[in-house]
Amino acid sequence: MRTATYFFIFLNLSLAMFEEPAVYPLPFLVTSLVEVLCLLVFLGRLAHFATVTLHNVFWKDTKNICIMVAILLSLVDLAIYGALRAHGVTSIRWSRIVRPIFLINFAESRQIRRAFRSIRNTLPDITYVFLLFMFSLLMFSLMALKLFGDRNLQTAEGLPYFRNYLEIVFDLYVLVTTANSPDVMMPAFDFSSWYALFFIAFVIINTYIFMSLFLAVVYNNYKKHLKVMLGGGIA
Repeated sequence: MRTATYFFIFLNLSLAMFEEPAVYPLPFLVTSLVEVLCLLVFLGRLAHFATVTLHNVFWKDTKNICIMVAILLSLVDLAIYGALRAHGVTSIRWSRIVRPIFLINFAESRQIRRAFRSIRNTLPDITYVFLLFMFSLLMFSLMALKLFGDRNLQTAEGLPYFRNYLEIVFDLYVLVTTANSPDVMMPAFDFSSWYALFFIAFVIINTYIFMSLFLAVVYNNYKKHLKVMLGGGIA
């Protein structure tokens, strides 16, 4: 039963690769029949839980409620999408976002559920570090606007360089990953090589210090919550 449940969960999640817009598109009838089959299997598995679980316990378990709601939403969305498609109306399958619920809430997915709970419990602990990082990013963006905004610099494509605050925030956010380095600083560097110090300071503070601190906080708190859950036997 566990293998069959995992197989149909995997099959249900894999439908995103074959539904429009898809990597390997298949006819809507094929994908809809496969999805209905998966939902019927999930419903059958849920009915099996109901037969071997006390009635009061079954209906108080939020995991079972989540699965039933996800099945209902998927069927409603499938029916609406099919009706609109039959009338030539373009729409989207919004119920795709509920498919991971099946992976998390079935009893067989205890380890995944523990990992998910640990991630959820870790989020409040990393909020302060994340806010401090965002404050640093916004302050550096403001400094970049003051330094380069009035110098009429241009990028290699001839576009205005660091004149819009939100665009500066995005460019420096990408610079944290070093994905646009050193291209993002070349217009300023060509104007004066001393401006390289601004970007060097930004990378040292935000990439090397804040990202290392962020990773350490995430790892330590995740490990702490996971140990608590394993010690308490939370399912």
